[in-house]
Amino acid sequence: MVDQRNIGVALVLFYLLLLSLLFKPTVEQRLSSSIEFTALFELRSSLGLTSRDWPRKVDPCSSWNGIRCENGSVFGINISGFRRTTVGRQNPRFAVNSLVNFTRLVSFNASKFLLPGSIPDWFGRRLLTLQVLDLRSCNITGVIPSSIGNLSNLSILYLSDNRLTGAIPSSLSRLLSLSVLDLSKNLLTGSIPPGIGALSRLQILNLSSNSLMFSIPAQLGDLDSLVDLDLSSNSLSGLIPEDLSGLRNLQRMVLGNNGLTGLLPVNLFRSPSLLQVIVLRNNSFTGELPEVIWSISGLNLLDISHNNFTTELPNFASYDNATAAVLDISGNKFYGSLTTVLRRFSSMNLSENYFEGSVPDFVLGNTSLGTNCLQNVSNQRTLTDCVSFYGERGLSFDNFGPPAPESGKSNSNRNRIILAAVLGGAGFIMLLTLFVLLVLRVRTRRRVSHRGIDVGPVCAETTPPSPGLAINFSSLGDLFTYQQLLQATGDFTEANLIKHGHSGDLFKGILESGLPVVIKRVDLQSIKKEVYLSELDFFNRFTHTRLVPLLGHCLEKENEKFLVYKYMLNGDLLSSLYRKINSETDGLQSLDWITRLKIAIGAAEGLSYLHHECTPPIVHRDVRASSILLDDKFEVRLGSLSEVCLQEDDGRQNGITRLLQLPRSSSEQGSSDSSTALCAYDVFCFGTVLLGLVTGKLDMNASSETEMKEWLEQTLPYISIYDKELVTKILDPSLLVDEDLLEEVWAMAIVARSCLNLKPSRRPLMRYILKALENPLRVVREDHSSSARLRTTSSRGSWNTALFGSWRRSSSDIAVSTTRAEGGADHTSSHRHHSKEIFIFPEPPPQETERLPS
Repeated sequence: MVDQRNIGVALVLFYLLLLSLLFKPTVEQRLSSSIEFTALFELRSSLGLTSRDWPRKVDPCSSWNGIRCENGSVFGINISGFRRTTVGRQNPRFAVNSLVNFTRLVSFNASKFLLPGSIPDWFGRRLLTLQVLDLRSCNITGVIPSSIGNLSNLSILYLSDNRLTGAIPSSLSRLLSLSVLDLSKNLLTGSIPPGIGALSRLQILNLSSNSLMFSIPAQLGDLDSLVDLDLSSNSLSGLIPEDLSGLRNLQRMVLGNNGLTGLLPVNLFRSPSLLQVIVLRNNSFTGELPEVIWSISGLNLLDISHNNFTTELPNFASYDNATAAVLDISGNKFYGSLTTVLRRFSSMNLSENYFEGSVPDFVLGNTSLGTNCLQNVSNQRTLTDCVSFYGERGLSFDNFGPPAPESGKSNSNRNRIILAAVLGGAGFIMLLTLFVLLVLRVRTRRRVSHRGIDVGPVCAETTPPSPGLAINFSSLGDLFTYQQLLQATGDFTEANLIKHGHSGDLFKGILESGLPVVIKRVDLQSIKKEVYLSELDFFNRFTHTRLVPLLGHCLEKENEKFLVYKYMLNGDLLSSLYRKINSETDGLQSLDWITRLKIAIGAAEGLSYLHHECTPPIVHRDVRASSILLDDKFEVRLGSLSEVCLQEDDGRQNGITRLLQLPRSSSEQGSSDSSTALCAYDVFCFGTVLLGLVTGKLDMNASSETEMKEWLEQTLPYISIYDKELVTKILDPSLLVDEDLLEEVWAMAIVARSCLNLKPSRRPLMRYILKALENPLRVVREDHSSSARLRTTSSRGSWNTALFGSWRRSSSDIAVSTTRAEGGADHTSSHRHHSKEIFIFPEPPPQETERLPS
């Protein structure tokens, strides 16, 4: 009995203690400062926040989302991802003046909440207690105020994914408590301040995707605590400083997409190295790759693609079992055999090198081996190329095993015999080709639209790939059963039908695992078998982050075939440009300008890959808003790949080519080579997409040719490189842009007009279009009349020269002056010439499919 009484007393005391703990925070969380109470409501009003997040007639500390209080004062404000009221959305501003009243504010997070405008200078003079400032994806413009350097307590600074301009202020070197500095995805220029090396506590430094120039400061090697360094996608040049070898805690080093040169410092990778990610792609590094890199135990990603490394793989294996490590060394000059050092990688891209010999068993299936000198592998270099490459290095190439050093006269004679055999074979093939072309000349025609626009040669008709021979189905994702797809789509009901496509019907489905997918049903009674085989063949040979992922297929039914793709949450660009705000109203919300520009860049990256990184070039042939797919983050994936076509001409015409040249349109005498002509069709179609993003009219691709012509005639005269304000007359009325963003809109309109040149040979290449979209302000702010600029041979000026060379030719060749509707008077001024240029919408090449080369 006594024990039960003691237990009861103990329980009562426990509950009293628990209640006291529960109610104690509530008392402490109440806001006691009337000044801060008023300031919160002023902030609520100036930002247009909804009552759902910050309701009235309640205590903010206990009931408002994102408000944290301590000792009766506000010390944290988090409005990340909040929505404005209808009135607030009409005029969003960087209106946060009431923040000065929070004397103990430690953290302010407004990421993904639009704050158009510049960062106030008083931020660095009045918010001295701040430790965390997060303004990611806020649409901020202007420069970074130097007063930010006064925030001595600041430990985390996020300003990424905005439109900040100017140089990085050197005053940031005074932020000695800083552990995270992220200024990525802006428009910052100038050099990296050497003073950043004084931030001894810095762990994350991300300056990627800006326009920073000059060399990497050696002082960055003093950042002893640095774990993550990302300087990618800038215009940095010079060598990687040897001083970076002092970054002993570095785990992630991303320096890709710059203009860095020279040899890699060996000490940067010496043991004990903690590096897990090394990305150096798209630079101009030379020489041998330091062998010590292959010994880094924790390496998960090594991407050194598209440089100029010339080296052999070491023949050792520190780690025999394949891991999740990813390797991309494509686009270099690696040679020799595929050695055991590759065992540790589960995914590899070894293409566009000079590897020779047979493919060993330990090279896993998820490997790209194209454009090498390998035995029994499709899509390799010619024997002449391989012999020439190895011969330049004093090595012999016999298409078997590792190369051996040449010695003596016998090897020289052997090379002469090989060369004679190659030339003899080439001569026989040339004669045979000449005969075939003469026979087919009557049957083959260049594709010319009925309005006289030369869009290049058609894709040659060839035998479709044999499913059992040409296509490796094991590399095309999962093999689904018909029953699985029936279950995923609810027996392919109309409710799950997305649309009727020209290459099959698209259905939304959900797999048994819960993964949403898109399933294309190809009815072979109405669609040629070659259509889906050509698409499978394409996915078998080419992969890129900007292409819609193929997850699998089902080929078990005789008259129906099924392809399974990753589901894109935001559909296509055509359906996403304007979206319903909510189901209760009829209002539509359009994509903001930042998202539109992001989509344009993503689509250009995909097309640039097809045109310039694939060998031979690939023409999409169906570029339109409905083929630009968008995932949950509005990242682009190109779809509608059933129309792709290979252009096998290398673009170099000789005498025989000119002799056998097919008839040409009189409107395109002297056009460029056929590769340019075919790819130029994609460029034209992409130009209509860009113009649609500016004007809000993305559905013009589906209109008739007459309507398209009328639309272009009405729109293009308002695009001038001399007058920014003209473009406002065709601007999508739903777009809210300030002065800086209007310059980007103007730049995209200029790029679009260059793409819409009448003559295919005078449209810019996709790689120049991509550069222009990535640097829109350079399109409109540089002096395009400068002859010195046009004569530059640097890569920095080449895309601009190509773009505006196209512009000038289009203006001079096909400009037809337009007159006013009233009175017919010419509408000209001393600064600009308003002209109406007639751009005919070209027809696509015919839709015969072509087998990709094996």
